[in-house]
Amino acid sequence: MPSPAIIDAGDGAPLTVRTGFALKLFYVFALLALASAAIGGVGKWAGQTIAMGGHTDSRTVHEIVIGNDVVNVPDNMIRFEKARQDGNAPRLDLYVRWPQMDGYSAEASDAFNHVDGERSILFISFEPRMMSRDMSHRFAPIYSNLIEPESRPGPAGLRIHRFTEASGYVDEVLAVADEPGAEPFVMRCLAGAAAKESLAPCERDIHVGKDLSLSYRMPPELAGEWRAVEEKVRDMANRFLRSASHR
Repeated sequence: MPSPAIIDAGDGAPLTVRTGFALKLFYVFALLALASAAIGGVGKWAGQTIAMGGHTDSRTVHEIVIGNDVVNVPDNMIRFEKARQDGNAPRLDLYVRWPQMDGYSAEASDAFNHVDGERSILFISFEPRMMSRDMSHRFAPIYSNLIEPESRPGPAGLRIHRFTEASGYVDEVLAVADEPGAEPFVMRCLAGAAAKESLAPCERDIHVGKDLSLSYRMPPELAGEWRAVEEKVRDMANRFLRSASHR
């Protein structure tokens, strides 16, 4: 039998408690302390996760296969958490800050969270080509037949056309700019209230890689910089695709 431990009760009478029971109390308090520390750690992690709002500042590069193309992209440019992994994917959605063309970071958090209504994020998607022509090459055979012939001037040489009522695009306009020796620059934009509610109401698609279609959406504030946006988006796409081809 274990010997009893003697604790002074304070009134001169000894209080006896068996050592086994004392050890049990010690273990209980120790477990409570560990549980408290663990809860604090989980709370800190959860709080950080909530603060990130689905973003990540990780720059781990993932190799993602879309059809016959391979794209190498860092975590913090991949828009959705489930897509931040290597392997095959039917499409890939990215977001980058203009004009830096970088992904999420603590420094860029206001832009990605649209603080004070800021709209400076480009939304970019890679997916297999569904059409043989990109938006510029669809202008002559398709869009030119769906717009009103009259146009109003837009920024940086753009002409803004309204769609005809029969086109099905009554809540959109078509922005067109002639490019010497090339197909015109073409971009569809939401109009009216829908444009004000959208973070990036102007959309364009281009062909990149072997068999990929890249679509990008941008805020209307960048319409006057459409040449620079187009150039930087193409450069980014080629960089990601080129790095995959030189593994």
